[in-house]
Amino acid sequence: MENVTDRTSNPFGMRPPFERQDPGSHVAVFGYGDANADFHLIGDHPGIHGGERTGIPFTGTHTGNTLLEVFRELEFVSADRDEPLFSNLFANYVHMCCLRGGRVPTTGEYDELERYFDAELRAINAHILLPVGKHATDHILREYTTQRHRIELAMPQLHATEIRGRGFLIVPIREPSEWEDTDRERLRARLEAILESDYRQTKGVATRIG
Repeated sequence: MENVTDRTSNPFGMRPPFERQDPGSHVAVFGYGDANADFHLIGDHPGIHGGERTGIPFTGTHTGNTLLEVFRELEFVSADRDEPLFSNLFANYVHMCCLRGGRVPTTGEYDELERYFDAELRAINAHILLPVGKHATDHILREYTTQRHRIELAMPQLHATEIRGRGFLIVPIREPSEWEDTDRERLRARLEAILESDYRQTKGVATRIG
């Protein structure tokens, strides 16, 4: 099903509960990009992956810029770093709200916003989920696969691999701030291989032919 919307920021009008935030920060970093994307980039929260100043996921920080440069090289991303345009790519966070001092959300705060994240993920209905970092990867594997109990959450080993989910193909991404020599190229090579294949979703099961 195609989403009919020309909104690139918060296309489904999510309104989670906000708290007071630091001066100059957005109340939240809403989902952003192509609402009909095949690729869905998933971060943790604005304090770690950016966007508190710009309002756009994975912008305004070295970590975010490092990651989006890989997607820019593959023509998912264009235009200015702080106001990028996404093509066939949607990005959001497990916890979208900006918290004072960029602190880590509590377990209760993650739980409170989980339903908003889940609703947006299902509305986008992308083929490829790309969780960034340990927390986002853990959440996606627990909620959208039956394999979490069999997978050790070792991000250096999981980085840029393929994991079958319930209707999705999942490609975990190691925190860009922790990337070593080959991590950038491993991610780029994996994305190129997916793009060059005939990826599609059939009867709710993500498959790749090629």
